[in-house]
Amino acid sequence: MGLVLFPGNDDVTSPDISWSYTGFSVFRKWLAQAEGFTLAEMDGFGGIRPWTSVSTTLTPLLDHPDNDGPDLTPAQCAAMLPRLEAIIDEHQPGGSDSVLQRRIDDTRRLVTVMRFCLDKDVELIFG
Repeated sequence: MGLVLFPGNDDVTSPDISWSYTGFSVFRKWLAQAEGFTLAEMDGFGGIRPWTSVSTTLTPLLDHPDNDGPDLTPAQCAAMLPRLEAIIDEHQPGGSDSVLQRRIDDTRRLVTVMRFCLDKDVELIFG
């Protein structure tokens, strides 16, 4: 079983991205590290640090339940896109680190799905 993030437009040909639950957890930990904090320290992830203590546009994605929870709005996607694109740009393409390359590829795919949601004015659904 896993998690799929997809546009809420009822079109099965729309772009989506999927992970195992473990894979999504690892991806979010990597994004949190890119933002300068450790996800395990945060409330809801085993820690006690409140989300109000970090400043990142990625909070709606990082502090989202794996399943259930509210869908992400087009406005939330729009707010996260510049930071996700900057994270991609901060890492050089290629190289021998296959794990890093996987995170970058996942980020690119997520950007594609979020941009689609923004262009079509539909929510990003966790399913």
